[in-house]
Amino acid sequence: MRILGLIPARGGSKGVPKKNIKLLGKKPLIEYTINDTKNSKLLTEIVVSTDDAEIAIEAEIAGCKPPFIRPADLAQDTSSSLEVVQHALAFYEKQNIFFDAVCLLQPTNPFRAIGFIDKAIEKFINSKADSLVSVLPVPHEYNPHWTFEEENGLLKIATGEEQIITRRQELPNAFHRDGCIYITKADVIKNGSLYGKSIAYIESDPELYVNIDTMQDWKKAEQILNKINL
Repeated sequence: MRILGLIPARGGSKGVPKKNIKLLGKKPLIEYTINDTKNSKLLTEIVVSTDDAEIAIEAEIAGCKPPFIRPADLAQDTSSSLEVVQHALAFYEKQNIFFDAVCLLQPTNPFRAIGFIDKAIEKFINSKADSLVSVLPVPHEYNPHWTFEEENGLLKIATGEEQIITRRQELPNAFHRDGCIYITKADVIKNGSLYGKSIAYIESDPELYVNIDTMQDWKKAEQILNKINL
């Protein structure tokens, strides 16, 4: 299976200015994800999609020269990941280069266990699902069967059930996306979805989890880095 590894990195970050090229330890943030892709044996091609010249330079220094500069209209706060992935696929298809799937790797999740990308790809292929996402378990107190939605000033169980599950042991497993990895069939992406109708999953290491959006997240990333000594 031909899989495009796509690293999206726009320049207009606000919570942590210029975070994609800000030094985390001794390396720019984006370099951690680029290095992860280099260690993969199952990614066919790796591309950094950015609108920012400084990010493009740092990506090239790290060994992943962007083949294009992303249009400004696809680098706004309102721009979706789906649009960015569709743009990258279209760029390659104009050159008669085609992929079966795209593996989206966000640089704001810089820490992945060794071999995690290929493990995820293998699970995706074997599952025959439309997509795969990395996840972490939802603590039982936040399980959707124990959460509520407000309706007309009253609460209803978020899952739509009439009776709440009373015992923790009876709660089904629940997960949330951690943003570390998304893999989607190219045809599904072209049809306007990052997920499709069937979604496989892989659990991430919670000790490595951080999704950098604020300076508080950045400090957490520094703490994790000190523990794992990357």
